[in-house]
Amino acid sequence: MSISQEEETTNPNPNINSKTLPIPIPTLTSLNRKTRTSSLPELLFKERALKHGTSIMKYRSNSPFASPRPVASPQSVPQRTLGFHSHEPTGLDYTSLLNDEILLQVFSKVPVSQHVSSSRVCKRWLFIHGRLVQSIKVIDFRFVNSGRVFTRFPNLENIDIAHACIKMPRNSGILITRNNSSVYIGTKLLSDVFIEESDLLSSDLIDNGLELISKWYPNLRRISVFGSSENGLLCVSSKCKMLQELELHCCGDMSLKGISGRRNLQVLKLIGCVDGFFNSMVSDIGLTILAQGCRRLVKLELCGCEGSYDGIKAIGQCCQMLEELTIRDHRMDGGWLAALCFCENLKTLRLQSCKSIDSSPGLPEHLGSCPTLEELHLQQCQMRDKQAVKALFLICKTVREIVLQNCWGLEDEVFATATVCRRARLLSLEGCSLLTTGCLESVILNWKELERLTVISCNNVKDSEITPDLATLFSVLKELKWRPDSKSLLSAGLAGTGVGNKGGRFFKGLKI
Repeated sequence: MSISQEEETTNPNPNINSKTLPIPIPTLTSLNRKTRTSSLPELLFKERALKHGTSIMKYRSNSPFASPRPVASPQSVPQRTLGFHSHEPTGLDYTSLLNDEILLQVFSKVPVSQHVSSSRVCKRWLFIHGRLVQSIKVIDFRFVNSGRVFTRFPNLENIDIAHACIKMPRNSGILITRNNSSVYIGTKLLSDVFIEESDLLSSDLIDNGLELISKWYPNLRRISVFGSSENGLLCVSSKCKMLQELELHCCGDMSLKGISGRRNLQVLKLIGCVDGFFNSMVSDIGLTILAQGCRRLVKLELCGCEGSYDGIKAIGQCCQMLEELTIRDHRMDGGWLAALCFCENLKTLRLQSCKSIDSSPGLPEHLGSCPTLEELHLQQCQMRDKQAVKALFLICKTVREIVLQNCWGLEDEVFATATVCRRARLLSLEGCSLLTTGCLESVILNWKELERLTVISCNNVKDSEITPDLATLFSVLKELKWRPDSKSLLSAGLAGTGVGNKGGRFFKGLKI
């Protein structure tokens, strides 16, 4: 009270009424409080608030879709929005003004690596992204039987459900791979095989999934299936008129009846048996059913299939358009090589992971040949049998390209039988460690049309053994890749670096 009375008596302006303009009464706390200067963060936030409000006003004044609502002043912006990351509302979703077809064209120009991130923006973008996807690989069969795959991806042309047909532990870190077949396994194995019958889905469940797929995807072009029966394959082949490529795992002879009427099928991969994974038999019966039903095959791959001369002959006689034949890890009886001459339009022959070429190839005069064959590829095959390799080269004597990669038992005596391929223009040798320089020279000097030569990791082929005739041949080749000895190549690349000198460079400064 004493302070207010003193202020009232000493008021210099008597015209001002104290009742109309009250004078604040300072408290003891306000009197004792010292004036504090603003800190650096406070000044920074004030400056950011001013810039933030200015940028909002500029954006809304220049935008053609500016809303009539007033712009908030910088002082009214909440404190949490004045940081480094602004959460100011963006207003309307302008993409809602575009129809799905326009957005679909926009997303089609976006790189594939950004499709997943863009699909997480909203449900509409997720649906539009699903319309762009044409190929998927399913690992859980419930995604098919529940129907979610059809609403999520309505325009599929390629679907792989082979891995989804196997009950694999999803959280296991143990992955087993053999012949392009991979499965996850647990830590406890009760038998010698990695896939037991209890680990496979029932054929009825798989057939039900195939029926749904054929119903929702009539324009399907490729499908990969595991353990399907005749009914499931028949449903796919009858409803999917555009189906051109089919991959069948663990199927038997009778299940091939389901695709016997698929006239437009062009590419077929048939996996009968894989050691340690599954064992199903595809014999001459299945190959004959296949040949009589799929007459327009262009590319055929047989993995782990049994059979003999009769099965390959049926394929050659019925599939007149067959151009590429791949045989992987076969279990065929002796004499099947002679049936290759019935494949009159065959252009490419591949043998991969074969433990034996042919146990009984027969007499050379009964073998015949493939007149249109252009490429012969042998990868990771046992070539110790000279008679079988000689029969193979006799059948393929008109070949233009020969590729031998990591083949075991390819000695000089075996490779010398390749001299009959006088029309060869390309020779590629990789990982043939038993082959010598002399045998290589004797063979390729007889090939007058040779234009390209590749020799990689053939340790018995030495640079020091190159003769003048071989050097002259190298000078006229169109393409030469010569890296035969990996050790010499490594030493040449490390020349001058001091690496490999047994510590001489390190201890050089320590010598007295």
